[in-house]
Amino acid sequence: MKVVIIMGSERDLEHCQKIGCFLERFGIGYVFRIASAHKTPEKVLLIIREYEEEAIFITVAGRSNALSGFVDANTKRPVIAAPPYNEADIFSSLRMPSGVAPLVVIDPEGAALAAIKILALLDKALEEKLKAFQKEKKGEIEKADLEVKIL
Repeated sequence: MKVVIIMGSERDLEHCQKIGCFLERFGIGYVFRIASAHKTPEKVLLIIREYEEEAIFITVAGRSNALSGFVDANTKRPVIAAPPYNEADIFSSLRMPSGVAPLVVIDPEGAALAAIKILALLDKALEEKLKAFQKEKKGEIEKADLEVKIL
């Protein structure tokens, strides 16, 4: 399984690269694609069909985020909407029509982590990597607590 990261335009590439870097840390394959639900809906459908049997989708689109709902309505796979944060536009990712349910995670690392957790449901080796990551994060908090406590 891999992750297909569909961005609405090339302006979203930097945000997507952050997602990709975190996926790489866990050895998860991914591919970037650019397609717009508004401007190139047929292309979005082609991308979904191309990867339907081997991937989950992360969608990255700001402004009126039709991309996430459009992808979700046309796939049986999980869709994670990871729009670049913009206070004025975030509601288009949160307010989806009935029948579609993309998971919304704004932080790029969080979006990648959500994909990793979904993939780990069927991959024991990935589950172990996830557990090690969680243990590492807990250790960081414990270390910080000890350092602050000493002050």
